[in-house]
This record gives sequence, structure tokens and C-alpha cells, in this order.
Amino acid sequence: MDNEEKPSNNVHESDFTIALAGNANVGKSVIFNHLTGSQQTVGNWPGKTVERAEGKLRFEDHDLHIIDLPGIYSFSTFSMEEIVSREYIAEENPDVVINVIDASVLERNLFFTIQLMEMEIPMVICINQMDIAKQKGIVIDTKKLEKALGIPIVPTVAIRGEGLKKLMEKTLEMGKNQENNKNPIKYTAIEYGSEIEKRIKSIEKFMASKNMNLGYSHKWMAIKLLENDPEIKKLIHEEYPEVIQYSYQLALEIEEIHQEPAFAVIASERYTLASRIAAGAQLHTDIKITLSEKLDNVLTHPFLGYITSATIILGLLLWTFLIGDFLSGILTNILGFFQPTDPLLSGSIITILWNGAFGGFVACVTLIIPFVVPFYILLSYIENSGLLTRVAFMMDSFMHKIGLHGKALIPLILGYGCSVPAIDSTRILESRRERILAAFAITFAPCSARTIIILSLVAIFVSIWWALALYVLDLVIIFIMGKLALKAMPGESTSLIMEMHSLRLPEASSVLKQTWNRTKSLIYLVLPIFIAGGAIIQVLYVLGVLNYIGILLTPLTVYWLGLPAFAGVLLLLGIVRKEFIILTLVSFVGTDLSKALTPEQFIVLAIVGMLYIPCLSTVGILVKEFGAKVASIITATNLATAFLVGGIFAYILPFIL
Repeated sequence: MDNEEKPSNNVHESDFTIALAGNANVGKSVIFNHLTGSQQTVGNWPGKTVERAEGKLRFEDHDLHIIDLPGIYSFSTFSMEEIVSREYIAEENPDVVINVIDASVLERNLFFTIQLMEMEIPMVICINQMDIAKQKGIVIDTKKLEKALGIPIVPTVAIRGEGLKKLMEKTLEMGKNQENNKNPIKYTAIEYGSEIEKRIKSIEKFMASKNMNLGYSHKWMAIKLLENDPEIKKLIHEEYPEVIQYSYQLALEIEEIHQEPAFAVIASERYTLASRIAAGAQLHTDIKITLSEKLDNVLTHPFLGYITSATIILGLLLWTFLIGDFLSGILTNILGFFQPTDPLLSGSIITILWNGAFGGFVACVTLIIPFVVPFYILLSYIENSGLLTRVAFMMDSFMHKIGLHGKALIPLILGYGCSVPAIDSTRILESRRERILAAFAITFAPCSARTIIILSLVAIFVSIWWALALYVLDLVIIFIMGKLALKAMPGESTSLIMEMHSLRLPEASSVLKQTWNRTKSLIYLVLPIFIAGGAIIQVLYVLGVLNYIGILLTPLTVYWLGLPAFAGVLLLLGIVRKEFIILTLVSFVGTDLSKALTPEQFIVLAIVGMLYIPCLSTVGILVKEFGAKVASIITATNLATAFLVGGIFAYILPFIL
């Protein structure tokens, strides 16, 4: 679209607020990125763990505030994304909602459109991905669809920017019309069976007689009451309990007529209406099997699908480690040119503080830029191309064995790069229980820093085969601990319901913007913890506090784990940054570590370093996402597992090596 837009100074000082709403994978984020460019912020919805993206746009002398709502399929209460979306529309009252629809699956998307129309809000419909629909032999008559729905419709191909200028013109026009016309919107296209409509109108009249004004439209609340929506019932019951009783009786009447729950009857009515509208507005021409569909047959094949999934995961990890290791070496050398990053164990308190803070800064830079950025770039590419949903689908049955579903594989893979963004990304899971189980599993995954320990201690001073064996051991432990966590937090795992959009080549700008938004939020969390933690740990060591703690830990480190007495200090420093285990060990004994440790001790130290607390930043994100209690339980379990497994191996390794 034309780049005549310039951002306003404040995102909240706007003439109109526009919300983008729609199913997942319909191109909402692409449209959002086109409209807002770099003028966007990503945070959390207040009191929620769902990501909130908003930005600003200057269009035709108007300042527009753009909100990208989470991709959802309905306004039920099954997920936090659905709750925050409907609460935002009701409580914040955006001037216009742009409903983004995938043209290639029109009927499925109209199911959500109908629910938006039930809310009786100002809408413009954006039919996106018209190019993909054309490839599938689908032709949509937008004029017929516009007439059937009574809503302005604009066809677009967002990935190329086509139609976006007209979309904003229609949106602005709708916003101005609503500004001048305060009458409530009524969509006459939404009409269900007579037995349903009669009872909806009856509840509406009853609400009007009570002068109800709770933000939502009476029609939408009436439908939700018939569906037995818990959140709406709770909201209304506080002030109007008689409305709950009245609607309950009417819902029973519907169930009596249809011999099935009222919510299922209403859902069926929506699907019937969506099917009828879609059938009248689209035409199917000769269907050709596309390259995307041919690839799909391979990616979801009962046998080949597992091979391709494993290849994609392995490729992602190899890309991250190879590129990350290369970049990390360059950055470490560059920053080491200004000042050594080894722990400083003597000198003035100011010097030690500075050295610790600088070491923390270097740790953050050499972790995020080399490992996390390449990981996020390729992950965003795989995610936006549609490959990741295929991998999640294939791995669903395995993930269910530890109480999760295939979608949890995404944050678990992230954990092999860095635990912090991995735990942050558990927000894609539907329930708090599943998020906690996933985060628990992630804390045992060998992140890039733990990988450095395995490679530095075992691969170099024992053998590469023992290093690989530790990776296998880690996978076994993740599975066992996942099963134990599942017993501690029993419950039904959510079924895997993910939109498998057509495979496509993602737009480079979208991938880079998504990478930057993820990396930016990570930096804000990790950098202060690394800098402060590095400084404090070094000061505590110089003051002798860590030595004293090291002595106290002797029964554990020396007698149980069979390690030298100084190992307690290594493990304490490793809490801030796992590489400190190696750096401090080198500062103690020099670069030839075999002079201080036996092969058995190398393996035991690597096992404990691989399994105990990932780092302070991980503890920080656990507290932020789940609270201090959950973070404490996960951390304590990490420690107990690390020392238990380490002790067992300390006793059996002498008989093996």
C-alpha cells in the first residue's frame, strides 16, 4: 500500500482504534506488520499471559491505533486468547473491527464472522489470501458476499500488500460513519431457526426491561446464556440473577425440542448459516493438485511424516548450534578485546562489581545474538511457512504420553536454544496446567549454555560418544520427569486443534519483525538479571561467602558426587550463567582440566550442570509466568534430580570406565 502514513507520537492519542480479528493463520499478522511497520509494541494483556501486539498508523490525516487480537476460532471460554479477545471488544469498544478471513476456507472462517456479527459491532471484512483460493480453483464473488452479510468487504493479498490501501479506506469510512451515527448496529443476515430466534428475542426483551448495560450487546449475551457460557453467567448473575433463571428455562426448552445441548444446537445453526452464505458467494472451478498439497502428502504421511519432522527439528537445532557457535566466538573475541570476561577473584570491590556486570553483559550478548536470533529467524520461517504445524501434528501422540499435545513441541524445541524464550512461548498452550507441564519439561532440556558444558567437559576430555550419551540420557530424564509431573498434575490433555494453512514462502520482512519482537522482549528480561547476577555472585565469592557455602556443600559435592571440594563454587557460579562453570574451573586449574578431574568426574559434573537450575533468567521467567510457588517447586525438582542422577552415576561409572 502507499507509504503516505506517518506514525503519531502516542499510540493512545488516536482518532480511531482498529482491531484485527480472525482465525489463526489467516494473515492478520502480515496485515498488522504492513500497516504499523516499526511503529508497534508487543507486551501482555493486563493480568494475562497472552501476547498483545499494537501499533500506530497515520492514514489520510488520521491517527489510527491498530490492535492485533489473538487468532481464535470462537468466542468460547476454552482458551485465554478467546477470553481476552471478546473482553477487549466489549470493554474497549474499538471503533472498527477488521475481520480477516482466509478466502481458501471461506465457510470455516465465516463461523467466527457470524459470532462477531452477533456482538453487533462495526465491522469491515478483509478476505485475504485470494491468491491461494485461486490456486485451489475457488472464485469468490465479493459483491454477493457483501450483500449477504451486509458488511463492507475488501479482497486482499496481504503478503504482497495488495488491497490494503482500499481496506483502510473502507475501515476509515466505517469509523467516520459510526462517529456520526450513534444508533446500535443490527445485522439482519444473522437469523437462526424460529425456535432459537424466538427465545433469543425473548431474553433480549427481558434484559431491556431490566435496563441491563454490561458492555456486550443484548443479542450476544442472550445467545451466550443459551449456550451456558460460564463467564457471561458469572457477569450477569452478580446483578441480574433473575435473567440467569429465565434464560436457563428457555435453554431447557431448546434442548427439549432438539434432544441435544443448547450450545450444540446454536453451533449447528451457525455452521448451517455459514455454509449457506459461502455456497452462495463462491464458485469452484477445476481443481489442480498444487505443490503445497503434494508436499502435505509427504509431511503428514504415516511413515515419511516422522522422518520429515525429525529432519526439520534436527535442521533447526544444527542451524542454531553451528551458526550460534560461530557467531558466539566472534562476539566473545570482540568483547574480550575491551576487557577479559573471566571471573575476577581479587581486586577492589568496584573492579569486581564492574567485572561481574560486564561478564553478565557479555553473557547476554553472546547468548541472545548468536543462538537465539538465528533460532528465532528459522523458527519464524518454519512457523509462518506452515511446516511447524505439520511437525506438531505428527508428534502429537508422543507428546500426549507426558500430558501435552503436539503444539507443546514448539516451546520444547525452543528450549534447546534458550530456556527463557521457550518458557515464554508456552503461552501458545491452552491451559495453565499444560503450560506448567511444558515449562517443567523445558527446564531439563539442554540449552545452548548447557551444551557448551557437555562439549567442553565430556566431548573434549572423555569422548564424543559419552557426550552424545548424555543427550540421550537427558531425553530419557525429560520423559520420566514428564510422566511423574503428569501424575502430580492429573487432568485431561487438550485435544490438538490447529489450523493447517497451505504451505507458503513467508515474507522476509514478517519473519524479521517477528524475530525482533521476540528477541526484544527477551533482552528486556534477561539483560538486567545477567548483569546484576554476575556482579553479586562475584562479590559474594571475593567476600568469602561462596567459599563458606562451598565448604557446607562438601558432603554433597565430595562425598555424594565424588567431585573435588571446589565444585560447590563452580555450581554456585553456574546458577548465574552455565558457562561460569567452565570459566571458573579454568581460572582455578588452567586450560588442561584433566589435571584436576578424572573422566568419571567430568561426566558427573556435566550431568549435574546439565540438569540443575538452568540459570537465574530461567527462574525469573518462571516466577513471572507462573508465580513464586510454581517456580520454587520446579527449581527444587531440578536440583533434586540433578544431584540424584549425578550421585548414581558417580557410583556406577568407576565400574564402566
